[in-house]
Amino acid sequence: MAVGDGRKRLADYGLHSERVLMPGKVGKFEQEMSADELEPRLGLTTLAKAVAWSQTKSMWPATFGLACCAIEMMSIVSARYDIARFGMEAFRSSPRQSDLLIVSGRVSQKMAAPLRQIYDQMLEPKWVIAMGVCASSGGMFNNYAVVQSVDKIVPVDIYVPFCPPRPEALMEGIVRLHEAVLAGVPPAYEIREVAP
Repeated sequence: MAVGDGRKRLADYGLHSERVLMPGKVGKFEQEMSADELEPRLGLTTLAKAVAWSQTKSMWPATFGLACCAIEMMSIVSARYDIARFGMEAFRSSPRQSDLLIVSGRVSQKMAAPLRQIYDQMLEPKWVIAMGVCASSGGMFNNYAVVQSVDKIVPVDIYVPFCPPRPEALMEGIVRLHEAVLAGVPPAYEIREVAP
């Protein structure tokens, strides 16, 4: 292969095929690469991947603190945990401006209707994180006054365990949510609609 041939169009290298021949450095042989290896080198992406990436970098959480877990949720915006590096420092008080609902703490029966109303007012796509044991399963409050799991009211994407969960645990849940969005996993409300 001549040195000048390395500037051919990508179609000449069979970009549409499974394996692509890319020119190596001058004096070396051509190397065979898969399309997955080629994409980051050339900066290629699909529209769906670009939209998913932008959604993870601009999730705005809604403030919905109900109990002691809310104190831990508030601390993730501090300089120590710095949720701003994920583009999520803007906690919104209006559900119409947020796309992530972090339910932190126990949900009483009286709060079930306002929680559902806030969730319904959020624009799609929307995600929910159940933070803490009380939001996930009722926790130590096994009685008629507390909803035994928030997923009976709203579909939940990520469950963060512990009582109360440390800010690091919530950050891990947020990172897992970002990984799911980047992988193309649909939000929980779409999965629930499909399920029988």
